[in-house]
Amino acid sequence: MRVLKVGIVGAAGRGGSFFIAFVHNPHTRLEALCDLNEAGVRKTAADVGVSKVYTDCEEMLDKAGLDMVLIGTPMPLHVPQSVMALERGIHVMSEVPAAVSLDEAQKLVRACNRSSAKYMMAENYCYMRPNVLVRELARRGLFGTTYFGEGAYLHELKELNEITRWRRKWQTGVNGCTYPTHSLGPIYQWMGERVVSVSCVGSGHHYTDARGDQYENEDSTIMHCRMAKGGLVEVRLDMLSNRPHNMTYYSLQGTDGCYEAARGLGDQPKIWLASKKAKQEWMPLEALADEFLPEEWRKPTKEQLAAGHGGGDYLEVQDFVRAVLDGTAPPIGIHEAMDMTLPGLVSQQSIAQGSAWLPVPDSRTWR
Repeated sequence: MRVLKVGIVGAAGRGGSFFIAFVHNPHTRLEALCDLNEAGVRKTAADVGVSKVYTDCEEMLDKAGLDMVLIGTPMPLHVPQSVMALERGIHVMSEVPAAVSLDEAQKLVRACNRSSAKYMMAENYCYMRPNVLVRELARRGLFGTTYFGEGAYLHELKELNEITRWRRKWQTGVNGCTYPTHSLGPIYQWMGERVVSVSCVGSGHHYTDARGDQYENEDSTIMHCRMAKGGLVEVRLDMLSNRPHNMTYYSLQGTDGCYEAARGLGDQPKIWLASKKAKQEWMPLEALADEFLPEEWRKPTKEQLAAGHGGGDYLEVQDFVRAVLDGTAPPIGIHEAMDMTLPGLVSQQSIAQGSAWLPVPDSRTWR
């Protein structure tokens, strides 16, 4: 049985959320951990029984003898560290988004094209139970022709900005939809088509940071996405407004059905499908689970349920390991990662140009 040697960079922080998935996969072994927080990563390594500890990613990639690396570092490090690994033939699973600029996105795609190693973006919201169920219903055509979707990531993090300071620059220090993949990713899979153009508009500025400086990102931004087949998707991002969180709101509209996620206070995911109810009235999404839910969610393991993001952190690792071992394409490979990431990068140009509609490049054309 082949066992892949895995390294995790950012292991004392976000990367630690993936330990369960790798430890409980018979085809992987945690080989090395890396983090700038030396005391934190050494304690973490001792807790999980890993002897190879690094504070420099490149040194780990050169010396640890890895087959695969999980990149759980801040956003601006995703591309540099992914490229370093790909150039060494090491398989990469990277946190979201895939890149923080169009130039970086091109560098990453070219590195993937040159490398013998595989790349997957760890978009865990695509693996959450309700989103997986809706994806299966859409795959079977039960929504008919889909033409409209909504995604919203409402996560007030002004205080967190001061703890994880990179967020202050890369998430709330740039105007536009700076963190799009959680909201766009599931809808992109449900509709089965990429975004071809975007227009982004903001709600203005109403808050200041701990130093009294205005946030560059407007409080709420709306990114309108024109899809390849003519459909429309609306993505709302808000990391600043004083309000309770709602990080997993979605809707999907088709000719034969519609879906709306829960909004809180006892609400539940709800759906109407013409094939299931002639009368246009809601039914609980969960009512369709026994018939349509894929196997990995029918009997989830305790390790899966213990992992972060509703089990998404666990399931995406299993998919990537399987793709590496089988020689198949990862579910969210480099081009799917770009399809989820590039609209947000173009939205930053759009809002700077008065919400102009701008084309979103197709990374499949980059050589």
